[in-house]
Amino acid sequence: MPAELRISRSDSSRRTPKPSVAASLATARWCARRGWPVHPLASGRKTPVANCPDCRSNPHSPAECPCLPAGRSCHGFHAATLDQRRITQWWGSHPDFGVGIACGPAGLVVIDIDAHSTQPPTRDRILPGIPIGDHVDLTGLANGFHTLGVLAALRGQPSPTEDSTTLRVRTPSGGLHVWYRAADNRRWRCSSGSSQGAALAWQVDVRAHGGYIIAPGTTTRDGTYTPVDDVREPAALPPWLAQELERTGHLPAPSIPAPRPVPPRAQQAVFAAGGGRDRTRSMLASILAPVEACGQVTEGAGFSDALNRAAYTIGGLVAAGRLTDEEAEHALTQAASDARPGQDRRAAQIIRSGLTAGRQHPLHTRRGPR
Repeated sequence: MPAELRISRSDSSRRTPKPSVAASLATARWCARRGWPVHPLASGRKTPVANCPDCRSNPHSPAECPCLPAGRSCHGFHAATLDQRRITQWWGSHPDFGVGIACGPAGLVVIDIDAHSTQPPTRDRILPGIPIGDHVDLTGLANGFHTLGVLAALRGQPSPTEDSTTLRVRTPSGGLHVWYRAADNRRWRCSSGSSQGAALAWQVDVRAHGGYIIAPGTTTRDGTYTPVDDVREPAALPPWLAQELERTGHLPAPSIPAPRPVPPRAQQAVFAAGGGRDRTRSMLASILAPVEACGQVTEGAGFSDALNRAAYTIGGLVAAGRLTDEEAEHALTQAASDARPGQDRRAAQIIRSGLTAGRQHPLHTRRGPR
């Protein structure tokens, strides 16, 4: 184990020494031996090394780039490798390079908790999909440690920040990386806690497929990424946290060639009061079809994301006067119940959040409102 990875919690407050010539190479080799593909980071920075001049002047996809088969480090985490010879070539020639790990190929899901001093967002973005009423006092809520702790408490679980069974890494800015390994073959997606799209919690990012994480022991201009204690292996992603990631849209939408039509009960829930027009009926069926299609798959279908998207779009129809609030909620609730029976409370949270956001963006058709 590289000496840089043996730093304990008690050493984290000391002034960080400049790493030795061999430190980054040793860290990269250590990661690769664990099956974590590595790629170089620019000297003293958190970002990958720059592309070669040809790649910079001729934009192209990584899959089409001749640099990667040739062993060059263009395109960031797409260049990540387990090849010890290539690792020796990269860090042996540039010992000042940092070490990044491609999370997807490594089978890693890393919870990146920030402690930035910024103004909290609106209440619907603090814990996406979980309504926080105006009566709840948010005084003192200031960072990702707080929001993740609240989320864990709501689920009756300890916060991942206190999970001593898995690798945890303190960041130079005072944040924390909590490392887990994916327990199945689902391709968890990255997210930013400040995103208006998929997000687990405010100031809590997720590093998974399509992203990278900085290896423990790596030193930047701001300091060293320091392991918290003696644990160096990621534990399996806790089931409750996997459920939260699915709820908040961290799985890709399934590829479904022919979505099922909306069941008659869902259509009746909307139009029983007397008549939406055929155009609205057809539009609603199309919007709800991905939600209903999730009923064909027991898990991994991106149900939360599909329901959130449908609620957002239907919220736009409500704002445009195409549907009433009651019609919209009934249709979404029925579609969700058919796809995921027994998950009414979870579905209701997603529906309320999606409708609220969608009502801010009226969705007018070319024929105008009803």
